[in-house]
Amino acid sequence: MSAGDEVQPEALDWIGRFAVALGLDAPSEADVVVLLDLASAAAHASHRQAAPVACWLAARAGVGPVEALERAQALG
Repeated sequence: MSAGDEVQPEALDWIGRFAVALGLDAPSEADVVVLLDLASAAAHASHRQAAPVACWLAARAGVGPVEALERAQALG
């Protein structure tokens, strides 16, 4: 996702409702943008199937979106 792209309101709404269903606070729009960048980095470096798993792995590792993106970009 580029800096000029906006996260669609429908996506933010669904993410917020899913967060509540999980007993969590919704991520900020800025965090959503970084997570989408992480997913994009994983997909472009490998295959699109790597995108959701990369985000899940970052969460399991307790690594925030910005650090996870930096680590993914370092892999090339």
